Amino acid sequence: MTQKEISIIHPRPSSIVAALYTLRDLNVDVAILHGPPGCSFKHARLLEEDGIHVVTTGLDENGFVFGGHDRLVQLINKSIELFNPKILGVVGTCASMIIGEEMHEAVLEANPDIPVIEVEVHAGYHNNTKGVIFALESALDAGIIDRKEFERQEYLLLKATEVEKRFGAASREYLAPSRGDLKYKVARRLIELLKEGKKGLIIMNAKKETGYMFADITLAVNEVAAALGKKENLVNMANIDPELGLPRVRQHAKYIMRDFIAHGVEIHEILGGMDEYPITGEKVSELIKTKYNDYDFAVITGVPHAIPMENLQHMELISVTNGPRQVLPLKEMGHEHVMVEIDLHPKTLGVSEIVESEFGATLREVAKEA
Repeated sequence: MTQKEISIIHPRPSSIVAALYTLRDLNVDVAILHGPPGCSFKHARLLEEDGIHVVTTGLDENGFVFGGHDRLVQLINKSIELFNPKILGVVGTCASMIIGEEMHEAVLEANPDIPVIEVEVHAGYHNNTKGVIFALESALDAGIIDRKEFERQEYLLLKATEVEKRFGAASREYLAPSRGDLKYKVARRLIELLKEGKKGLIIMNAKKETGYMFADITLAVNEVAAALGKKENLVNMANIDPELGLPRVRQHAKYIMRDFIAHGVEIHEILGGMDEYPITGEKVSELIKTKYNDYDFAVITGVPHAIPMENLQHMELISVTNGPRQVLPLKEMGHEHVMVEIDLHPKTLGVSEIVESEFGATLREVAKEA
């Protein structure tokens, strides 16, 4: 079967959810889901922890047949009355899109005096990036982002899809979830490498808010190395440029850099913005080729499969992802040790400082006994 013919049969991220997260990154205050009350329930609740109000028109069987125009108009007006938003989002669902609901007509009738980002999307797209693109197109039309930023985002989404289809969860017909290697065993191996005086690269290539937990691994490795008198053997890389990305994304980078500085951790190489994880791999590869070719191991967190193997093959690789279906592809790429930070996402929404990781905590404890 060729890659083009692959039909994924395990659950994949939803375009509706991707649209909601994009509205969050645009600092939208309220997102109205025009559909059934249970649609995207889990993510809607999580996003509310991250500061955005997510409400629903709650379409029922009657609405599935006759539509929910009046409900949507009423909820737009009610949301403005309740939350006094500066920007409002209206997001379609499978139900409202299948019946051909015209959300724009409802927005025109409500006529709010604030920008409205309308996203006509359902969950039937194989690439969840479709939901992001639709949200960004509407944000461009509403004057919330400019053409240059839209085209930058569109390029990054194209690259993100390519990475997932080549090395990620979209690369196979089915991938069984796995928790990867035992963290205490990998921690012991990492401490051995540090004690032996091996030189290591600590590479954080994280996606947006997930960086709050992956950054803790950078902190932990540096703490343990410092305690062993080996901190000078490490080079830290991270994609935390605070000048790149949508408003919420730039804020994440700023906060994580603040925390690194507070902990005395120097980031020797800035790889790009926190939305540039699909394209940072080439920069990492070039840095290793030209400056760090004699390093012995690498700890790669976030989206390790976006880093090309070409210049990593002589190193012992320790990788940490938050995707249980990413373990096998990473092993097959040549990563000796692969671990999963379970429940990372719920723990990194609504926070503004680095969050303790399981591997970071394990490494610190094992180091006390070593």
